[in-house]
Amino acid sequence: MNALDTTPEATRHAPTVLIRGTGLLGASIGLGLSARGHRVSLSDPSAVAQAIAADIGAGTVAAESDREPEIVVVAAPPEATAVEVAAALTRFPGAIVMDVASVKAEILRELWELVDDSEHPLTEEALERYVGTHPMAGREQSGPVAARGELFTAMPWVIAPAEVRGRRLPSEAAVAWAEEIARRLGATVHFMTPQDHDGSVALISHLPQIAASLVASRLQGASASALELAGNGLRDVTRIAASDPNLWVQILSSNAAPITEILYGLRDDVDRLIHTLESPRAPGGQADIAQLIAEGNAGRARVPGKHGGPPQSFSRLTVIVDDRPGQIAAVLNDVATVGVNVEDMRMEHSAGHQVGMVELSVLPGRREELAEAMADFGWKVIQS
Repeated sequence: MNALDTTPEATRHAPTVLIRGTGLLGASIGLGLSARGHRVSLSDPSAVAQAIAADIGAGTVAAESDREPEIVVVAAPPEATAVEVAAALTRFPGAIVMDVASVKAEILRELWELVDDSEHPLTEEALERYVGTHPMAGREQSGPVAARGELFTAMPWVIAPAEVRGRRLPSEAAVAWAEEIARRLGATVHFMTPQDHDGSVALISHLPQIAASLVASRLQGASASALELAGNGLRDVTRIAASDPNLWVQILSSNAAPITEILYGLRDDVDRLIHTLESPRAPGGQADIAQLIAEGNAGRARVPGKHGGPPQSFSRLTVIVDDRPGQIAAVLNDVATVGVNVEDMRMEHSAGHQVGMVELSVLPGRREELAEAMADFGWKVIQS
């Protein structure tokens, strides 16, 4: 049976899957699909990465004797994705091929260049079996050792069908199976054009990476005494600055145009702030600083809230705990006893003291109730 011969709605068929690329995403997809009954084979230019992915249960190492896969997932770096997709479409003429690269328009452009190359076997008809996708999931760590089968649970997964030269790509069956694979892995599916996708990730993913890296780069020459004062604000801003430079060279190069447009606007804001801070007491200077921060407040307020719902303001209270095992669990157990739902939680340690601060975000109407109850339980509570 071929995945193109049936539809996800008509059967619980578990297509055989070949995963080309066993890094974090590829190995995580393999783990998730293997756990859901798919026969998964693995292929990677790195024999070590391939072996690790197989050892952790992401699938079995692909062999020449394997039957043709029904679905191929290309989880290669962006610079290699188009070539890998073209190779899979050509080698497996009955398979649906989907990629998971973080850029879409550039890969589609490269594929059409291969179609136009008379010496290349890739055809327009073959592209009907290609689905560009992008799971919006990841970790600071990379490689198969960081893979998790639940990595995509409740995370957005973009499917980006396109219309090129008056031709609607890919086929409905190919799109349906790409959507089914994403849903079987627990993701929430979003449909966007390749261009809309690339513009969106430039703003919500690529810009934060650039900002985090630029801020973190300022720390290289900082004194140890200054860094000892660092709190969660600095850690939050710079967390993703630990990302793989080689991967981000490819991502930023492949999505340069949308990113550049956003950076122009950011540059204007930075120039405006610099001009103001050069004479902060000049007429209008204080108002301009306040306006800039307020604009940030307004943008932050547009970020979707819990479960993707509308933004919602929460009240926060902080519980002081000893820096020893079991304290966080004890706090959450007492919160559960009160019957208040924790909407968000974060942890910070106090410099020079063996205590931690557990910040709990709750609905505004429940904060006073929770604070009083936690104090009755013997916890030291600070309301903010």
